[in-house]
Amino acid sequence: MRKTIFAALGSATLAVAPASAEQLSPEKARAFVVGRTFSFSCFEGSSGQGKVHADGSVAGTISLRARPLRYVKLPANTLRVRDGAVCGYLKGMAFEPCFDVVRTGSSTFRGTLAGVSTMWCDFKHVGRERARMASRHRRD
Repeated sequence: MRKTIFAALGSATLAVAPASAEQLSPEKARAFVVGRTFSFSCFEGSSGQGKVHADGSVAGTISLRARPLRYVKLPANTLRVRDGAVCGYLKGMAFEPCFDVVRTGSSTFRGTLAGVSTMWCDFKHVGRERARMASRHRRD
């Protein structure tokens, strides 16, 4: 379960960005991400779709290395700003990972574990209809 949660958190942040990439401050990242649904794929093979809410909670689906899709819901304040960085908090974790968020296009961004450019996830905004369809197939 911790791998699932870590992958979901890591899904929130870049190694090498295109020339048009823009490093986002926590405030800009929040404005770009909150309330929108993004599909994601990560360096280690996890993928899914999720939405970050204004209270820092996260809800969506995740598949780890082609395993069955699972619905994941993380509580309020899971994603938050700490010391000027976007971080993920989960009770019981030994540390609070922080992320670099880089906008790579008009509807895309890449997130990396801060200081570890080899641990990244790419995110792409999905349309409303696709987001509604995915939410209907979740399992609580």
